[in-house]
Amino acid sequence: MNKLFFAAALLGASVLSAMAQTAPATTSDGKTPAIATPGSNNATAPVEGANSFTESQARDRIEQAGYTDLKDLKKDDKGIWMASGKKDGKAVVVALDYQGNIVAK
Repeated sequence: MNKLFFAAALLGASVLSAMAQTAPATTSDGKTPAIATPGSNNATAPVEGANSFTESQARDRIEQAGYTDLKDLKKDDKGIWMASGKKDGKAVVVALDYQGNIVAK
């Protein structure tokens, strides 16, 4: 009887914790942004993870952030798109992670 009660309590706790999770906020057009606050970076960026950006999408996103003369754009083994380029006339190495964070080094 105690085992049955314990199993039921454990199952109930699992269901309640799953229901307590909230979905990410969506924009007015119904789309979920890559990061919760567009225009700002995750403090730990670039974040490693499975990156679904295509090479063309990565290039466009980096260029829209003001980077020019992108060369050697490649996705590394950690899922981060890396390229050399320029911003404000200075040579930089730029990274784009799966969340959309763009970081210059």
